[in-house]
This record gives sequence, C-alpha cells and structure tokens, in this order.
Amino acid sequence: MNRLFPLALGALVALAIAISCLFVVDQRQFAVVYALGEIRHIHDKPGLYFKLPPPFQNVAYFDKRILTLDSPDSDRFITSEKLNVMIDTFIKWRIVDPREFIRSVAGSQQIAADRISRSLRDALNNEVARRTVADVISNARNEIVENVRIKVDSDSRQIGVAIVDVRLKRVDFAPEVQERVYARMESERKQVANERRATGAAESERVRADADRQREVILADAYRQAQEIRGRGDAEATATYAGSFGKNPEFAAFYRSLEAYRASFRNRSDLLVVDPSAEFFRFFSDSGARR
Repeated sequence: MNRLFPLALGALVALAIAISCLFVVDQRQFAVVYALGEIRHIHDKPGLYFKLPPPFQNVAYFDKRILTLDSPDSDRFITSEKLNVMIDTFIKWRIVDPREFIRSVAGSQQIAADRISRSLRDALNNEVARRTVADVISNARNEIVENVRIKVDSDSRQIGVAIVDVRLKRVDFAPEVQERVYARMESERKQVANERRATGAAESERVRADADRQREVILADAYRQAQEIRGRGDAEATATYAGSFGKNPEFAAFYRSLEAYRASFRNRSDLLVVDPSAEFFRFFSDSGARR
C-alpha cells in the first residue's frame, strides 16, 4: 500500500505535466508561445500543439476575428466652408501580425483601439477640411471613406492590425450652426422655387399666346369659309330667283312688291305718307279692281 501511493502520486504529477504541455488552438484565435517572456512560436492554424510546461513556456491567445470599433460620441470637424460638422464613425479591424501587435501595444486591444481612433480622426480631419458639407454628406462620401480607410490601414499596419472597413454612420451640423445653415438652405430652396415659378409663368404666357393666335387663325379661317359658303348660297339663291322670275315676270314684280310691303309695314305704328296712285301701291289698286 505504501509503495502504491508514491507511484500514484508520480502518475498524477506526470499527467499534470503532460496536460500542461498540451494546448488547443481554436480557429478564431492566434496562439503565442512565450519562453521566459520571449515569443517562441505563433500558431494561427487550429489544432492540438505541444509546449514545455510552465514556467518554461506559456501560451497567450489573441482574437483573429474582425473586431468593431464604434465611436461612442460624435467628433467635430471643420469643412472647407468653415462650418462645423458632427460625424459618427465605426471601424472594422483585425489582428494580422500578432508579433508586431504584442511588440507595439503589448497585446492590448484597448491600446490598439486608441491608436486606431487617433489615426482615424487625423485622416478624417484632413479629408473633411478639403471638402464642402455637400461633398461630405453625399457627393464625395464614398471617396472620403476609401481615402480614410487607406490612410488608417497604413498607420495600423505598424501595430500589426489591418483595417477592413470604415463607415460614416451620421453626418450632422454642429448645434451652433444648424439654424444658420437651415436658413440658408431655405433661402436657396425659395430662390429655386421662384425661378421655377417664373419659368412656369413665362411658359404659361407663351402657351396662352400661341393658343390665342391659333384661335384667331381658326376663327378667321371659319369666317372666311362661312362667307364663301354664304356667297355661294346667295349666288345660288339669286340664280334660282332669276330663273323662277324669268319664267313669270309679272309674278316676280308681285313678289317683290309683297316683300317691300312686309318690310315697310313691319310694325303697327309704322306710318308711310305716299300718294295712293303711286307705283308703290300698284298691286293694291290692281287687286281692288280685279275684286
């Protein structure tokens, strides 16, 4: 019994040493093997690895996934128009060189995030200072983001970090200039509206004048056609009358006299002073003589 205890104890110690010599690397991690504080190996492939037991060698793990650096507050920048704008950003980054990452920032993600944030602010400040508010908001936004990403990535490579993406979440005016900027925007919109209203009024007058001209042309053409039709009708009527009256001249004289009587005695109050024996009343006396 006394002999088995040392053997069991030795087996346990050996097992503990063996376990301490093995370590597993996850696919989401880098494993850095230290020997007395000095980096000996860096494993970036998942699997089971062997090392010397502590304190001869130790293992530290670093995340190899894409990390997000989201600015908690808006940063203030000045455009080429000397207007203050507030910009919210976020960055996607990851560790690509664990050795340089450990040497530069002691393997601290917080220190690395501070370095990246300072580089981002400097790059963004240089880009915004060369552009107008309209460029920052829409016209050159993609170009600004890409230039900033390239600059920050170049700086971050010095600490073993690669910048995957940079985005501007929100761009807004600083509170002290919002009212002035909005007033200017309103004035510009009113100017555009007045210009379009004036253009519309001029176009309306042009259309109305053209319509009036066409109306006058149509009325004149219609009047001309009416006069031609009336003239042809009068000519046909005159020819018909002439043909009819030519067959019976006495009836023609009688018909014309009736028309003259109708025109002369249209109203009861009409008064006509004429000699009864005048030619005008010839058919009256002829009619009386026949009866």
